[in-house]
Amino acid sequence: MDIQLTYLIVGIIIGAIATYFMAKFKFQAEFQAEQKPQITQEEIEAKYIFREIHEDAKEQIIALKKELINYQKDYERVSNALSAKEQFADNLNQKLMEGKQDLEKVQQRLTTEFENIASKLLEEKSQKFTAQNQDNLNTVLQPLKEKIKDFEERVERTYLEETKDRISLKTEITKLRELNMQLSQDASQLASALKGDSKTQGDWGEYRLEMLLERAGLTKDIHFKTQSNFKDEEGNDKRPDFIIHLPEDKHLIVDSKVSLTAYEAFYNAENEEDRKHYLKAHVASVRKHLRDLNNKRYEHLYQINTPDYLLMFVPIEPAFAVAVQEDKNLFLEALDRNIVIVTTSTLLATMRTVSYIWKHEKQKSSVLEIAKQSGLLYDKFCLFVDDLKEIGKKLENAQSAYDSAMNKLTDSKKFGDTLVGRAERIKELGANASKSLPQDLLDKIE
Repeated sequence: MDIQLTYLIVGIIIGAIATYFMAKFKFQAEFQAEQKPQITQEEIEAKYIFREIHEDAKEQIIALKKELINYQKDYERVSNALSAKEQFADNLNQKLMEGKQDLEKVQQRLTTEFENIASKLLEEKSQKFTAQNQDNLNTVLQPLKEKIKDFEERVERTYLEETKDRISLKTEITKLRELNMQLSQDASQLASALKGDSKTQGDWGEYRLEMLLERAGLTKDIHFKTQSNFKDEEGNDKRPDFIIHLPEDKHLIVDSKVSLTAYEAFYNAENEEDRKHYLKAHVASVRKHLRDLNNKRYEHLYQINTPDYLLMFVPIEPAFAVAVQEDKNLFLEALDRNIVIVTTSTLLATMRTVSYIWKHEKQKSSVLEIAKQSGLLYDKFCLFVDDLKEIGKKLENAQSAYDSAMNKLTDSKKFGDTLVGRAERIKELGANASKSLPQDLLDKIE
């Protein structure tokens, strides 16, 4: 580029000088032709002076031409050298392209081999680990899932039952009051219809008592039994009317055979004298039944775990009310004989309490079962933790195998000696790659 610029400047200078002298000589010739007769000594001197200048210019032009020729020779020599270098560069570029293609082939081969080795290693380890641990997890988790589900169902069922019992308590109390009124009314009507048949009265009393127990929420042959036969210490038969079962294998005896013949006569008496007579007879009948019931000693039966007292059921509340009103010591006398006189309302309330105790006992049993299942669940959970530890050990083995494979990629004293380093070197030499290795992998070997 500098040689060409020099040639250009020299050419411009030579052209300018040549143009100047040619124009000047032409002008002088024309001027001399027109002014020839008037040439002076000064013009002649000027003519010779310009001739010397012209000669000097010619010499400079000749020198410049020689220099131009030398520059042209230098240009040709440099141009030839440049052509030779360009040819060398083309040859070098061709060799570089061929080397690049070879490197790409090597890179592809190394990448393929690396992927095959890594994939094979990881696939073998992963398949073995996945299959084995999947079986272990299924074996451990399936029973655990079943236990947890069963535990949740038990807790929810117990909670719902308890909630329902609490919600229905107010309703049951209302029903209890209505039932008491209805039973009292029915009992009064039936008592009016009885005409002194003790067997009929006893059967009716048992029927009313059984119906009352069922309405209280108790179930026959589960929570109570009728006419069960027992033997006392002397071998005599004993048949309590009703035996109420309580939790913890305890019992409560209820008698229902109260004679109401005198009360029926009192109720239907037409004058005051007869009413007083039959009322005293009714009180005497109740007292006699108290003595007879006390003499049976049901509480001493070894097959029955009963408190020291039993219940005597009077199905008609007015019959009990008039008897107590006539003889205020009657109720206390019954207590002295370990007998509690109950009517429809008081017995129904008592049996409702027994029913609630059974429900509470059922809930308690459910809680105990939940506690038992919780213990089993905890044991299963401990086994599950042990299995998890075993899984952890196998994971550590898999991690060791993984670390070993990674070390084969990065473990070397020099970066260029590792598989990763060689792969990166291929990329730096110009391999056509669209992806890059992870930076954290490169950082490990730098």
